[in-house]
Amino acid sequence: MLNDTERLVLLALLRLGEDAYAMPIREEIENRSGRSLSVTAVYAALERLERHGYVETWLSDPRAERGGRARKHYRIRPSGAEALRRERDAEDRMWEGLETHPALKGP
Repeated sequence: MLNDTERLVLLALLRLGEDAYAMPIREEIENRSGRSLSVTAVYAALERLERHGYVETWLSDPRAERGGRARKHYRIRPSGAEALRRERDAEDRMWEGLETHPALKGP
């Protein structure tokens, strides 16, 4: 089971494609969800996802600037996409039939 941050990170990876790294992942989450995550929280989620086999990583060449370092890039693996599908299916089943529930009506 994925936590909220892991789910948002995997969704950001899908949107960003093959060359995602921590800062663009964080920015994508903030721009689309309105949630502000620290880079540390993004890295922690990425490490957990990598441990579970949901993402893979590689290092880029060092950047051209003086003292430029390599960036760690991330990509979602098929198992990560499957985990997202399972999460979405479970949430859809939980929402089923609640669309007209009185507690969910607007003010």
